[in-house]
Amino acid sequence: MTIHHDWGRRHDRSVDTPSGVDLSWIAEEGQGCRVGMTFGKRAFDIFFAILLLVPLSVVILAVAIVLLVSQGRPLFYVAPRMRAPGEKFNLLKFRTMLLEADDFGATGAHKHWRITRVGRFLRRSRLDELPQLFNILRGDMSFVGPRPPLPEYVERFPALYNQVLSNRPGVTGLATMIYHAHEDRIMARCKTAEATEAAYYRRCLPTKLRLDLIYQRRRSLRVDLWIIWHTVMTVLVPNWQGRGRRRLPSDQVAPSKKRARVKNQMPAE
Repeated sequence: MTIHHDWGRRHDRSVDTPSGVDLSWIAEEGQGCRVGMTFGKRAFDIFFAILLLVPLSVVILAVAIVLLVSQGRPLFYVAPRMRAPGEKFNLLKFRTMLLEADDFGATGAHKHWRITRVGRFLRRSRLDELPQLFNILRGDMSFVGPRPPLPEYVERFPALYNQVLSNRPGVTGLATMIYHAHEDRIMARCKTAEATEAAYYRRCLPTKLRLDLIYQRRRSLRVDLWIIWHTVMTVLVPNWQGRGRRRLPSDQVAPSKKRARVKNQMPAE
């Protein structure tokens, strides 16, 4: 099972068909995944979303006022995402970019000029994600899970996302924690929309989906808390991702052969 990082093949950047993206590993990788939102996980999400909204409501109000003064309306970026196969929802974020009518797809270097000064700070601090607490309360998302995909990705790979979205998408997740910085570096090299889409499909998407399925097989409250802890520390402490190896809790580690295979295929930090 191989993840193809073939961005160096500059003669093959077409994204018209998925034939250049090898996702044949999904049938094996998805075996044994834990499916569905358990009562305990849902109760955890509701309890902590309400608990966090009490102090963070002041921060949310302050950010809204700053955005209103500096950028004007709309304050929120409302994006269609998929919570399950055939089920769309509106993902909420604070708006960090200048408006553009034909905006679509992943964010690469070709969109960086649209990111506002306040928006850069909100993205770097992850404060733009705070409105997703309301998505959690509505049941669209969980704290931990695969990041909710664009409808176009689900339409392109329906069988694959039937497995990935068998669990509720999350604000953070194993793929977000491990791969986010590496993905940003890849996207920062893409100067056009076409290059961004090709790089995302060929380099980012296969790795992120593999990590999402690894999480599903090992999903537990302990793993969720471990992911949340590392996500928070990554935001608060510079270079946290480079401080030692991040390992799954000992009772969640894969057998030796799978562990070696996953280690070899993880991106360098």
